[in-house]
Amino acid sequence: MRRPFQTALLVLSGIGLLRVSLFTDLYLRYVKEGMRPLLIASGVLLLLLGAADAVSCVRRRGGDDHADHDDGGHGHGHSGAPRAAWLLFLPALSLLFYAPPALGAYTASRQPPKAVTHEDAFDPLPAISPLPMTLSDFTRRVQQDRTRAIEGRTVRLTGFVTPGERGDGWDLNRLLISCCAADAQSVKVRIHRTPAPPANTWVTVTGTWHPGGTLGTNSAPAALDARSVEKTAKPANAYTDALPLPLAR
Repeated sequence: MRRPFQTALLVLSGIGLLRVSLFTDLYLRYVKEGMRPLLIASGVLLLLLGAADAVSCVRRRGGDDHADHDDGGHGHGHSGAPRAAWLLFLPALSLLFYAPPALGAYTASRQPPKAVTHEDAFDPLPAISPLPMTLSDFTRRVQQDRTRAIEGRTVRLTGFVTPGERGDGWDLNRLLISCCAADAQSVKVRIHRTPAPPANTWVTVTGTWHPGGTLGTNSAPAALDARSVEKTAKPANAYTDALPLPLAR
């Protein structure tokens, strides 16, 4: 890879990072929200490095031409960079013209459910019905709450759809990340008694716990008997296990 193209790669990468992190929220498809300042700083740094490299290239052009002339009289130089380095232009250009989508059903369907954190004690559930819950909170109530407070309660959960591949039902999913999309883990609730919407559709499901095993222990399935399934908008930050949006009045 020749020097001008290395400079162009730095500049394109810097502009791409700034585009997805400074001017849009596309960066949320790849990293946590708290990483935004680091992405912006990285984009600025790459632009500065590209500018410095361009100035250095101009200043050294005369010397490079002389070195090429002395290289056996052939009038050309040799680059130490491997040809595969040209492939680095692909991710740089994708940040500028096509940002790959966030992970979804393909990833979730190939992962086991993420183990939820353990709770020693639970507060009483609010008296409202249906009760909005996250998928993680619902799973904890089903498998850890010995008071069985979730039994018979109508709840609302929001996530994206993964068609079922075993038995009846389909999965409502959320993908959670610790740092970036590469470490994504899924939280799943099995949905029964309703046909599966298309994969990757974001929906809000209202229903009651699907009986099985012993409620309040790990034998109880994180599953719901659906009463209604409503399509909802995909959140800007898809890597969170957030509460459903309030019901329209």
